[in-house]
Amino acid sequence: MGDIKKDITDLIGDKSLIEDMNFEVSNIIVYTKNRNFFLDNINIIKNVVNTIKKRVEVRLDPSLLQDEKETEKDVRSIIPEEADLREVWFDRDRSLMTLEATRLEIINKRGNGIIDKIKEKTGWSIQLARSPIIKSDIVRAVRGMMYNNSKFRRTLLNSIGEKIYYSKYNVDENYWVRFTALGGFRQVGRSALLVQTPISRVLLDVGIDVSNTREPFPRIDAPEMDLSKLDAVVVTHSHLDHCGFLPVLYKYGYKGPVYSTFPTRDVMTLLHLDYLNLSNKTNEKALFGIDDIKEMLKYSIGLSYDEVTDITPDIRLTLHNAGHILGSAMIHLNIGNGFHNLLYTGDFKYNKSKTLNRAENQFDRVETLIMESTYGGDNDTQPSREEAEQFFFDIVKKTVSKKGKVLVPVLGVGRAQELMLMIEEWVRYDMLQNVNVIVDGMLWDVTAIYTVYPEYMNSETKRRIIEYNSNPFLSSIFKHVVSEEERKKVLSEGPAIILATSGMMNGGPSVYYFANLCEDEHNSVVLVSYQGAGTLGRKLQNGDKEVDIEFNGSLRRFHVNASIYSIEGFSGHSDRRELERYVSEIRPKPRRIVLDHGEESKIISLLKFIRGRDRIDTVAPRVLDALRLK
Repeated sequence: MGDIKKDITDLIGDKSLIEDMNFEVSNIIVYTKNRNFFLDNINIIKNVVNTIKKRVEVRLDPSLLQDEKETEKDVRSIIPEEADLREVWFDRDRSLMTLEATRLEIINKRGNGIIDKIKEKTGWSIQLARSPIIKSDIVRAVRGMMYNNSKFRRTLLNSIGEKIYYSKYNVDENYWVRFTALGGFRQVGRSALLVQTPISRVLLDVGIDVSNTREPFPRIDAPEMDLSKLDAVVVTHSHLDHCGFLPVLYKYGYKGPVYSTFPTRDVMTLLHLDYLNLSNKTNEKALFGIDDIKEMLKYSIGLSYDEVTDITPDIRLTLHNAGHILGSAMIHLNIGNGFHNLLYTGDFKYNKSKTLNRAENQFDRVETLIMESTYGGDNDTQPSREEAEQFFFDIVKKTVSKKGKVLVPVLGVGRAQELMLMIEEWVRYDMLQNVNVIVDGMLWDVTAIYTVYPEYMNSETKRRIIEYNSNPFLSSIFKHVVSEEERKKVLSEGPAIILATSGMMNGGPSVYYFANLCEDEHNSVVLVSYQGAGTLGRKLQNGDKEVDIEFNGSLRRFHVNASIYSIEGFSGHSDRRELERYVSEIRPKPRRIVLDHGEESKIISLLKFIRGRDRIDTVAPRVLDALRLK
């Protein structure tokens, strides 16, 4: 590629219109002192974009921007009260103002001209962000972190763009693509893989395995894994087995970007802070500190689904809906300008749920598919969603009729919010009465983040929240609990459904509730998450009636009298039938499939099936194996 700034200058024609030009990753920002050009440039910029095939935006030079206080006053006079404008964030270095409101659709409604009025009045360019309806300290802290480091981020984004546009490479007979398995291959947990070309190194996921004391961390000691040469990290979703090691990279000296969706950025920050909090409570040495999380946020770059962006000179990234949890993404890499196309699913669900659409299956090109296999075993067939809901409903009704409590250990993200929507629907249709739903601790903080991003939900839930202004997460049936005193009150009161972390019962309030409820036969425990080997959840799943639990500072043996149920139909993972169907229906057909994120026996079972039915080259690497893709 030649000098793209010169190309843009030539296409605009009048150099006097251009005061400065900066990159924001692969986007190009033209700063101007000409107000007319700032306000009316659509025909000129459309021609530029059509020619260079890159996103170009015109902003007014910072020196001409209206004062922040005066601007906020004008903004609040223009925006209707029903939009509920909460915050106005200013990034003067980038001439960018963020309007944070609970009803963005009112501000952005086609034809109302609100955005144009604000731009004309103040000179600021505008981006919109939804305000959490449930108070969220984490969303405010993350957004504040972005704006408090605006000068740093302008320099960072520009430096990434400089590298993308001015590094030279050739796709010739010496060009190649390969990946190295660093974790999560023939196992569940610590997902991490490194994609390499002659000039780029990109890490996809970097998780930890909290249930594995022998090998909890990804193999970043592999020879290929040189942090000083790492160009980018891309995270599929916020579960710690996919992102838990990320702050450690910054602790060890990584100084590059991390790409994810916006919900993933916010939720993984919350989960990293929760990990730190738990480490402090248990007096365990934490892997990283608060400063490492802050450093991670400084380098975080949020992307929307289907937004195409270059992240290195020869790798173009697109994130697609994975249907697993809010903001979960499949990673599509276009490598070497079409030389090879790689799709990494991360965790995905190929079926619609209460909150999310099913995972994407249509792509322009895919040569290699790296696919999770958590439920890839011959017998890993989950009940239908309708069967699972009915089973759970029957358990709740039966337990409540005995004046008992239903404990549902859940992951902090995904399963809990799915169940909340389901229970809210039962109450709304008068199928269930007089039962409180306890949402313990961090689950409520995660749910607050869910209220910020309805655009990432399925069409029905999104329409209910955005068009009808009826957010199911705000139902009065949900009771937020955070303290031990509040938990004791829950235990002393009547029937309840208790949603509490952790899903595998290897820590968190779910263990506290279990210890207090498990010896009473009137109560029930419903396991809806994957239960890792050796966890309390797996022991209960296997039918153990005597379990040892750390309780009130000492190890105590409990006899399990409560009813134990396991329901797999709420899983955010695809079961064996869905995995088979995904391989059949993905378009275009991949030439090679790589299986990861599954116990070895399940992966081998799925591998044999795909080879036999689909006649596709299918492989199952081990950790530290490297595979040349082309």
